[in-house]
Amino acid sequence: MGKITFYEDQGFQGLCYECSSDCPNLQTFFSRCNSIRVDSGCWMLYERPNYQGQQYFLHQGEYPDYQQWMGLSDSVRSCCLIPYQTASHRMRLFERDDYKGLMMELLEDCSCLQDRFHLSEVRSLHVLEGCWVLYEMPNYSGRQYLLRPREYRRYQDWGAVDAKAGSLQRVVDLY
Repeated sequence: MGKITFYEDQGFQGLCYECSSDCPNLQTFFSRCNSIRVDSGCWMLYERPNYQGQQYFLHQGEYPDYQQWMGLSDSVRSCCLIPYQTASHRMRLFERDDYKGLMMELLEDCSCLQDRFHLSEVRSLHVLEGCWVLYEMPNYSGRQYLLRPREYRRYQDWGAVDAKAGSLQRVVDLY
């Protein structure tokens, strides 16, 4: 179960909308989003309707302005609750498209893929267990991409514009 509340103004002020499930189009409920309170669950926010555009991963907590969730603007147009039913996480990363080249397996969060695997690009991957968030920069920063259990033959399959991969974080229930 999840619960997230969107506010039009900073500091949890102005028009608000409470949500407890996936929503492909939030535009009918508010015009801008400047603060968010996540009461439960892990969520992925999207800057455009139908789960398109920039992605922002949020877990339980308060975000008094959009910079707190690494937002580039006050545009939040769709959201989805990320399932975290599994206790285990496992993925395989490949240096080339179609699962070719050097392969690395990951079971835990990794704050810097370059330091751990000497890898700055990931061209394909296979998420075997659990949901993950891929960040284009080390230390969980930069563009974010939700990775669900499935095969991703090339980086465009997870919505990236290039093969940059800096860090990976498991989606877990933190509270």
